[in-house]
Amino acid sequence: MAITEGKAAPAFTLPDQDGNTVSLKDLKGKKVILYFYPKDDTPGCTKEACGFRDSWSEIEAAGCTVLGVSPDKPERHLKFRAKYDLPFTLLSDPEHTMLEKYGAWGEKLMYGKPVTGVIRSTALIGEDGKVLKHWAKVAKAEAHPAQVLEHLKNMD
Repeated sequence: MAITEGKAAPAFTLPDQDGNTVSLKDLKGKKVILYFYPKDDTPGCTKEACGFRDSWSEIEAAGCTVLGVSPDKPERHLKFRAKYDLPFTLLSDPEHTMLEKYGAWGEKLMYGKPVTGVIRSTALIGEDGKVLKHWAKVAKAEAHPAQVLEHLKNMD
């Protein structure tokens, strides 16, 4: 299933790194950067997370919150978040339910071979719960947070 810009973002409820439940409906009235990544503490995922961390004050100034989503368990998220001093919430989706709803789980190429896993992607959701922008495939994890921030700056 794919998501569509201008349409309502698929509902979700997942545990965060502390075991608390986070739902899309609880975020109404906020812009949300929802980014999907394969695995905590791997090179590309760490660069992407640290990019969002380093842009945090500008992201907050734009009225946004960030949620990172991967299949990792909450305990692993807690360690990853602490190790890199990440100021945002990480959601755990080991069953791939949300990943599938957002088109972030499927076949991809890894080292030239087809594998099934997380497709690195991002959705920007508006205060009304609609998808404002969808980056269906993120090519360069380390450069992506700057792309998202640039998009935020150009929205107004």
